[in-house]
Amino acid sequence: MKVVVTGNRGYIGAVMVPMLQAAGHEVTGFDTDLYGECNFLPFKQDIPQIKKDLRDVEPSDLKGFDAVIHLAALSNDPLGNLNRQLTYDINLHASVRMADAAKRAGVGRYIFSSSCSNYGAAGDGLMNETSQLNPVTAYGESKVAVEKEVAPLGDANFCPIFLRSATAYGASPMLRFDLVLNNLVAWAVTSGKVHIKSDGTPWRPIVHIEDISRAFLAMLKAPRDKVFNQAFNVGRTTENYRVSEIADIVKETVPNCQIEYATDASPDTRNYRADFTKIATVVPEFQPVWTARKGAQQMYELFKEAKLTVDDFEGPRYKRIDHIKKLLSSGRLSSELRWA
Repeated sequence: MKVVVTGNRGYIGAVMVPMLQAAGHEVTGFDTDLYGECNFLPFKQDIPQIKKDLRDVEPSDLKGFDAVIHLAALSNDPLGNLNRQLTYDINLHASVRMADAAKRAGVGRYIFSSSCSNYGAAGDGLMNETSQLNPVTAYGESKVAVEKEVAPLGDANFCPIFLRSATAYGASPMLRFDLVLNNLVAWAVTSGKVHIKSDGTPWRPIVHIEDISRAFLAMLKAPRDKVFNQAFNVGRTTENYRVSEIADIVKETVPNCQIEYATDASPDTRNYRADFTKIATVVPEFQPVWTARKGAQQMYELFKEAKLTVDDFEGPRYKRIDHIKKLLSSGRLSSELRWA
């Protein structure tokens, strides 16, 4: 299958593209490369690349492809809060434009990287795909709105699918340190403290980026009538944890560390558990293999080998928001996050 992957040079895309190639797919990347200087491990992708802003996509860019996997977005809440309108322009309007361009180009399948953060302030109950959506950030709001606006584009020739992934973790050449498991392991390795910035009570479902990639792979081959215009939570129901429980796993993984709560720790409004029964039932080809404990061990070994320091992961090379601010202050990016 000929597949366009937007955000192929990002955290998940860097891992997904080789998995798609190994499965026999012909992949083309689509990325403006905001984080080209932020690789943590050697980045190697031998694929055709469209270096273009999402906001400028045209049907001609997507002609001849069978599927679009749309990962690209401003990827976390601090970035979303930097300029809320830009979050809507890029995460919402450009994502709908991408879907419309794909449909006009004759692309048969559009798989959108949505998020379990759509459930937002949900409490302790298990949220399934029919549960009320209650996003509490611009990032979450944009994901909910894309699902709502892209669904009407679905027809006999165009199949939208919405994958609501749990909070990601795991090793990648384009590593993110703002994700809860990655972040807690990084603090433990570099400082001996599992540094928790909330009060530890919020629930998070978490999933390894290789398992996220497995879900997208499964959706490329899933029978159309089973997945057409549907949302799927991506993860495993057993992998719902309170942040304090993730901290306990990290403490048990990283030798000689202690749990420490930030002095200004407070409850996080994002609090949700997710039910992953639907994807396991409807698309049994999706077989996740990672657990939080295996992921914590992977990150511990990676950070130890890299001799990671606090300045590394808290600095502008790996902290998405600080890297963007650095590009803005240097004049390399415009205020609209376009290359100057």
